[in-house]
Amino acid sequence: MKNTALITGASSGIGKEFARIHASKGGDLVIIARREDKLLELKHELEKTYGVQVKVLSKDLTEKAAPKEIYEEVKNSGIEIDYLINNAGFGGRGKFHERDWEQDLAMIQLNILVLTELTRYFLPDFVKRNSGKILNVSSTASLMPGPLQAVYYATKAYVTSFSNAIAEELHDTNVTVTALLPGATESEFAQTSGMDQTKLFDRTFSPKEVAQDGYDAMLEGKLNVIAGVTYGQRIVMNMAPLLPKKMLMKQVRLMQEVE
Repeated sequence: MKNTALITGASSGIGKEFARIHASKGGDLVIIARREDKLLELKHELEKTYGVQVKVLSKDLTEKAAPKEIYEEVKNSGIEIDYLINNAGFGGRGKFHERDWEQDLAMIQLNILVLTELTRYFLPDFVKRNSGKILNVSSTASLMPGPLQAVYYATKAYVTSFSNAIAEELHDTNVTVTALLPGATESEFAQTSGMDQTKLFDRTFSPKEVAQDGYDAMLEGKLNVIAGVTYGQRIVMNMAPLLPKKMLMKQVRLMQEVE
């Protein structure tokens, strides 16, 4: 396989669009998600349309052993990964003390631990050969606390901070790490998290637009890229650090309450 991208959460949404973009450029793929039927459909589409090779790994990434299994299966297959796209993640709305704790644990496992472990497994290979790119999908949620999505916002704050820190650690190599910070995006995330019923998702962007912005930023080796936000939302985000914290959190809470 050549010019190979490994993409988690590739069965739908932004992850699926990453796969299409990469395949359209002639790159091979390792696509990972829980739903094997969706992955096989995507494999057939990409191989038929673009003539690339696509390896499918059906994994439940909330299982603790999954990251190590993925790395070992890729290495045992003799596949060299050029781009690591940590896209898998999910959210959930509600007051922290009322939410199902197992759901929040799974969220932490997927949004933080899987991303960190996969980066730890593949990054030494990238550094050894002095080439490779990592794209970690964070969120504009990482820029502020998130009442009614306390755990989700906190996991994404970790992703952005972690990505930026290791990007600087790699300043003297040809390996880059980019954080993609999407706003409200049309995807299964909105339905599964319950955010489709809130003001925050009144205006959404297509996953194709968001994925393209993220993919291009990765190729350019950018540190952060914000995608899928309106001009007005950009102004608010720029103002957020200047607002009193309690005022900011109240506004975030109001936007995430079910209408």
